Amino acid sequence: MTTPTRGAVRCSQRCEPIGRWRLSISGAGWMPSSVIVDGAQWMQKTLGKVFHRTLVSRIKVHATLTYDTLRFGDFEDFPETTEPVWILGTKYSALTDKDEIFSDVTSRLWFTYRKNFSPIGGTGPTSDNGWGCMLRCGQMIFAQALICRHLGRDWRWVNGKQQRDEYYNILNAFLDKKDSYYSIHQIAQMGVGEGKSIGQWYGPNTAAQVLKKLTFFDNWSSLAVHVAMDNTVIIDDIKMLCKSESPCAGAAAAAFPPSVGQRRFNGYPSGANCSEDTLAWKPLVLLIPLRLGLSEINEAYIKTLKKCFMMPQSLGVIGGKPNSAHYFIGYVDDELIYLDPHTTQPAVEPFDDFSIPDESFHCQHPPCRMSICDLDPSIAVGFFCSTEEDFNDWCKRMKMISQEKDALLMFELMDYQTARFPDVHCLTPDFTDSERLERFFDSEDEDFEILSL
Repeated sequence: MTTPTRGAVRCSQRCEPIGRWRLSISGAGWMPSSVIVDGAQWMQKTLGKVFHRTLVSRIKVHATLTYDTLRFGDFEDFPETTEPVWILGTKYSALTDKDEIFSDVTSRLWFTYRKNFSPIGGTGPTSDNGWGCMLRCGQMIFAQALICRHLGRDWRWVNGKQQRDEYYNILNAFLDKKDSYYSIHQIAQMGVGEGKSIGQWYGPNTAAQVLKKLTFFDNWSSLAVHVAMDNTVIIDDIKMLCKSESPCAGAAAAAFPPSVGQRRFNGYPSGANCSEDTLAWKPLVLLIPLRLGLSEINEAYIKTLKKCFMMPQSLGVIGGKPNSAHYFIGYVDDELIYLDPHTTQPAVEPFDDFSIPDESFHCQHPPCRMSICDLDPSIAVGFFCSTEEDFNDWCKRMKMISQEKDALLMFELMDYQTARFPDVHCLTPDFTDSERLERFFDSEDEDFEILSL
């Protein structure tokens, strides 16, 4: 999303054939309320006339430019290449496995801009169009963690087929309503504690920090979420977190309707109301915010970034291009494969029987692709380790990568915390998360700044 400044226009998004620019203008009766043009015609035919006339007549105008992908437009088919295709730890052939590739991509939960939901905070915005793309990407990477947790990596979605109860419980936790665990309402309001006002753009690190806090209310999933700071992953800290005592309580009422008896189609899964036994290892969601360069990605990190998509623990990457966040789920050759949240759809309401119309939550066209060199250097990489053995395997894989001559590690993997790091378990109550972030990521969102009039 880009909002032009007074007297000037900035457009950093490359025009692409699979989308269109939507320019919404208000405040002048002679102007159309909405102008939709092809990307290549936008600067020359629309903004030149509109802003020239606006400046001459000195009419106060509020203009917002967003990039909407066409859900069923002219999407480029998958390339015919002998290079392997990697999707969240699974390897495919672009020549023989296209159906399997599309099935895998379609099965990921796809969260996009929505409109006409209840006002955030009671009086706030009713749409996240133009500002919520990173929040939606955060939802997507976390939804993938919940799918791995409750359904498994090999689960597949089929349009029109009734799914397991766990699937609908996961989906319900992301609906655009104030009482869903990971709704746009909860993320936007929790972000206020991270210094982000409602309607302000998030960076990858802020999205990770907010999602970590929201998991406190999700007793059903019982996740351990670790956000690694300062480009460092400390193995001992993670094991202490995942082995801490945590009863497996029933699913909290905040995400689901209280009347369980009425939720036959969308009811609690069989394991949601387990006993008070503690989990020996809480499933781990590891989010690692990184900056892989200054204004553009350092090519020395590209091989290591690709290796992350090859790991069976991969949850993908949230990041994107300046002013445009994406959820990256894999790569082929030197192109990243991603899900794009820049499509505005109506908010979805459950039916009377609490079932959910879910077609709009799955991307049913070939996935988008972009050159890995166009990736903005500010990203967050995600991994899911369901067991301690799974985490040990991840550590082993990362150490093997560090031994490769032409691979530069994106972060440091340490067994124990050294003296130069403060003990996170001994922080005083006034040492807040936001203060810790300022040490390294205090300027992480600047490349994604939204300009306003």
